[in-house]
Amino acid sequence: MLLFYASTIASIIITILIVFYVLDRKRCCRTPLFIDWPLFGMSPQLLCNLSQFHEFLANVLNSKGGTAQFMGPWFSNMNFLLTTDPMNAHHVFSKNYENYVKGPEFREVFDVFGDAIIVTDDSKKWKYLKSFFLSIIKHKDFDIFFEKTIQSKVHDALLPMLDHAWLHGSVLDLQDVFCRFTFDNITSLVFGFDPKSLSLGFPIVEAEKAFDEIEKCLFYRQMVPKALWKFQEWLQVGKEKKMAKARKVFDDFLCAQIASKLEEQSRSKKTKDEALRFESFLAEATRYKSRDAKFLRDAGFNLFAAGRDTIASLLTWFFWLVATHPLVEAKILEEIKEIFGANDGENYRILGIEDVKKLVYLHGALCEVLRLFPPIPFERKKPIKDDILPSRHIVNSNSNIVFSIYGMGRSEEIWGNDCLEFKPERWISEKGGIVHVPSYKFISFNAGPRICLGKDMTFIQTKIVISAILQKYSIRVVEDSSEVTPSLSIILLMKHGLKKPSSIDAASCASTAGVNPNFKAKLADEDVFPGKTIEIELPEVNVAAIG
Repeated sequence: MLLFYASTIASIIITILIVFYVLDRKRCCRTPLFIDWPLFGMSPQLLCNLSQFHEFLANVLNSKGGTAQFMGPWFSNMNFLLTTDPMNAHHVFSKNYENYVKGPEFREVFDVFGDAIIVTDDSKKWKYLKSFFLSIIKHKDFDIFFEKTIQSKVHDALLPMLDHAWLHGSVLDLQDVFCRFTFDNITSLVFGFDPKSLSLGFPIVEAEKAFDEIEKCLFYRQMVPKALWKFQEWLQVGKEKKMAKARKVFDDFLCAQIASKLEEQSRSKKTKDEALRFESFLAEATRYKSRDAKFLRDAGFNLFAAGRDTIASLLTWFFWLVATHPLVEAKILEEIKEIFGANDGENYRILGIEDVKKLVYLHGALCEVLRLFPPIPFERKKPIKDDILPSRHIVNSNSNIVFSIYGMGRSEEIWGNDCLEFKPERWISEKGGIVHVPSYKFISFNAGPRICLGKDMTFIQTKIVISAILQKYSIRVVEDSSEVTPSLSIILLMKHGLKKPSSIDAASCASTAGVNPNFKAKLADEDVFPGKTIEIELPEVNVAAIG
């Protein structure tokens, strides 16, 4: 009898606690993103649309006025305020930026980054790291080294790879090509060493594949309760087992390069002029700042994160959008021809830094790609003290604010009724210059004091690559049954890549993306697009998503 009363009382207490918990969730969540289900919270709707995660979330957020709250499973502490409101971005990134940090939860998820500039919340350390990287970028020989590294990689690896594909009609995944290109390029910039992953036969480079796996695991960590991924990490099962293996492979790669460079410098006997010459980021870091292995490892990892897949993502989405909008390609080629004249045959040359700065229309096209397909689709912040956002949402030190950069690029409030159209002209002024858009509306490079230090380098590198390719090749798009879907990773790459399949009817290709039925023929016509034609796959896509 006593046991019965005890169990009854316990049941009543548990019921009361659950009721209070549910009421508290409703009190805290005044603008719900979805229905808040018992136990599972709002996760079911998100999981059911995981295959279209970015598009689905952007559409829902914009339909809710730009800001809404997401409540995760009960007791998971996965509660977020999601927003696409540009005034919220201006408040958090600029006006009141000192009150907003990445937060300890973010650093725990992204622990593989170490304690470097991308994840640190220590303002003094961040300022030191910023000045350190700026001192390297502003080195008198850096531009020469940067330009030579990119041009050499384009000339010696990228163009021969495309030539080989054209001559043999072989299958070519442009996304894989660009990932390998940027991996080799950032390795050369950071370490002064080319791993030659972009070579005929596409050799497997373990460090490159490990980096891909790390990015996927970091996305997974943000999608599940902390207790779950921590438990998997402890047991070394599932995604966390893959994470541990990939992390070891990439750390071994970094540490081997660092050790090799340190040993090389200790043995080197250079003249004064040779010693001052720029050789790599690592060489400059060890020469003037630090020989601490952890500092160099963390700095190296952060540079890879900033300069590898972000650039590959931009290039991949650019060629897909331009290939499905032939008039844009024609205007880019026209601009190059007007400024530099005929640049083919014996006159062909790879453009340099000062050359590509003159390409205004190409710059506008790249901005448009970044707007529609930002390489980093989300940005996360946490307030130190209680605050009220311009959207009138109250946030406290336990709040997590997530900005959907992908959603902001598809917001009618910011970009107008044609926000879903690929329209480089929106970035060109009447006088022919680039239209200035406030960084809090276009935050692909972050905003405020923490704006990306490599912004100019990104535009320069991609312009050199794009101009080199478009002057020699016409990218032809054909259809396949799979969909163009962003991968579930912290970087917005294509899930199925950008490949060349077997031959297909030109009309069916055109019907998929609203392209002229004669598009395939025109791209192959030497009179319209002089140069060689390379086919890539155009998976099925929602017309509204690209205009």
